[in-house]
Amino acid sequence: MSAVERWREEVQAAWIYREISTEERDPRRAKLFRELATKADEQAAILLGDVKRDQRDTPTFTPSTRAKVAVALTRRFGVERTRGVLSAVKVRGMSAIGPAPDAPGHAMPASVADIAEHHRSTGSGGSLRAAVFGVNDGLVSNASLILGVAGAGSDPRAVLLAGVAGLLAGAFSMAAGEWVSVRSQRELFEHQIGEEREELERYPDEEAEELALIYEARGVPLEDARAMTRKLVKDPKHALDTLAREELGLNPDNLGSPWGAASYSFVAFAIGASLPLLPFLFPVIDARVEAACVLSGTALFGVGAAISLFSGKNAWIGGLRMLLIGAAAGAATWGIGRLLGVAIA
Repeated sequence: MSAVERWREEVQAAWIYREISTEERDPRRAKLFRELATKADEQAAILLGDVKRDQRDTPTFTPSTRAKVAVALTRRFGVERTRGVLSAVKVRGMSAIGPAPDAPGHAMPASVADIAEHHRSTGSGGSLRAAVFGVNDGLVSNASLILGVAGAGSDPRAVLLAGVAGLLAGAFSMAAGEWVSVRSQRELFEHQIGEEREELERYPDEEAEELALIYEARGVPLEDARAMTRKLVKDPKHALDTLAREELGLNPDNLGSPWGAASYSFVAFAIGASLPLLPFLFPVIDARVEAACVLSGTALFGVGAAISLFSGKNAWIGGLRMLLIGAAAGAATWGIGRLLGVAIA
């Protein structure tokens, strides 16, 4: 990235900070955004010096359309609901947007060692959650497809063929969509971390001050935060890791694998989609549709109960809700298939 482009990004960041600080009702956050705007101005001034060494004319700045949209969305929906959008347009300090500093379970670091320990202990149950929802998608979509084809009066072989086609089409579609999504997200994250690396090399003191302001907004006395962050930036590798986590809200060690996500999505969807197909694989079963309904209903209840682990709701309620949703989808496709079968016949 050229010096002019980096200068424009810093000036734009300062503009965004000031725009959203005027809309922020929380005094703590408003103060943070105003101070971050000042720091962005200081960094832009350093970069402007680099620009003037390369060219005589002073560059101009106009907020990008993306930045204007991000500010408009933030004004409409608030900072919490637009964190992802703000991060994408170089708004730092998103880790300060969350529970109050004194909230239980969110103890603030008191030393560089505390920061490192906090980062090592940060984890996620995202893989398990994705697997549960992937199984659910495959189960509901393919069970509905099978019931729709069966409702049209098709013989078991046609239903089996349609179910296998639905499993493969859905699994490949989910895998392709997941690959594109994670690949695009990873490219954005790598770009942002690359920018942080350049900024840390160019003006480490200013980056340390930005990080100190974030910790202050989260409850750490400013002078203590400054002492920590000034010591932190002496280790570039550790500093970059911390800046990525605290300013960008990213885990550099877990940016996501496109191929891993695609494979995971394919397998999870295929597992769910295969369940309503099982009765049609065994000729000895006469009531195949009924068996598929019982098997799918049982699985739907189990998936709903599993989802309650992530929502905190009662497992019985979660299971019954998912069963009713799946039953409604299956009944609708069965009815539509029945009507189409009669009309075509």
